[in-house]
Amino acid sequence: MQLPREVIVGNGTIEHIGEISHRLGFTQSALIIAGSKTYGIAGKTVKELLEKKGMIVNVFLVESATVKDVEKVEEKIKALKPEVVFGVGGGTKIDVAKLSSARQEIPFISVPTTASHDGIASPLSSVKGYEKPYSIMAQAPIAIVADTNIIMQAPWRFLISGCGDIISKFTAVRDWKLAHEEKNEYYGSYAASLALMSAKLIIENAEQIKPDNEEGVRVVIEALISCGVSMSIAGSSRPCSGSEHLFAHALDMIKPNHSMHGERCGVGTIMMAYLHRANWKRIRETLKKLGAPTSANELCVEKKDVMKALEIAATIRPERYTILNKLNLNHETCEKIARTTEVI
Repeated sequence: MQLPREVIVGNGTIEHIGEISHRLGFTQSALIIAGSKTYGIAGKTVKELLEKKGMIVNVFLVESATVKDVEKVEEKIKALKPEVVFGVGGGTKIDVAKLSSARQEIPFISVPTTASHDGIASPLSSVKGYEKPYSIMAQAPIAIVADTNIIMQAPWRFLISGCGDIISKFTAVRDWKLAHEEKNEYYGSYAASLALMSAKLIIENAEQIKPDNEEGVRVVIEALISCGVSMSIAGSSRPCSGSEHLFAHALDMIKPNHSMHGERCGVGTIMMAYLHRANWKRIRETLKKLGAPTSANELCVEKKDVMKALEIAATIRPERYTILNKLNLNHETCEKIARTTEVI
């Protein structure tokens, strides 16, 4: 199990980045991976605070998360040989930092500027350019420094997307258990419980998850971190990614860049909860309360896109057994699911 040694969440926590680095034994050199925007938001502060502690700090800016970006960062790591890599930004910057540092066997510290999905704490990276549209194993961050003040300044939609990703654990865990019961796949009760607890936290605290409520924002960040830890414990994305994620990946392949990952996962969870005979209406109500999409229209896709995504979802990861494999849905059933749950 790869688990973070330090997790610091709260207002102004970025100010402690220098002492955290020293406490973990990184006192000489660091490489910061950020985007041009996220460098201005938090990367510059991280650089200044580390330099105050006497460290040599280099910066490498990336604007996307592709295989080429990862390779460029790896070359930089080889040339500079830093003690630690900092990923400062949203999902893409952290994914690039995570995978490149893992390949070069250098520790990685996660400094999120948004909380749009559980990648801020997970050992997996989602990088474009591979044949697979889903995440691949990288490494867990040795530390996570999540400053609520910084994250609250990001567009609210990012945090709501994070909520959708967390809620998806309701069906992901059910799919994992199903694979255990029917295919004798490994199932870890502790990792599953941790993921489920995170999803329940969002439902229980939906009322206080509002733009001006730091406590609500903190709940979302901590839940995302718990999801990341559950994947580290499981050694895979199983407790956090099931049929709803396959639907989300399929929809993104059919109509790229139309919505955020967590938004698609939330809509997928409504339909997969229906298939699992779980309380899909409560999931939909919670997403509505949060202001998250619950329909094709709100995801800015057409009905036919949702139908096609449902039909091909099971083929995205043939080795990952879910409720979609068990039921082997036809076109008519897909339409019935989407209409019943009011996704179309």
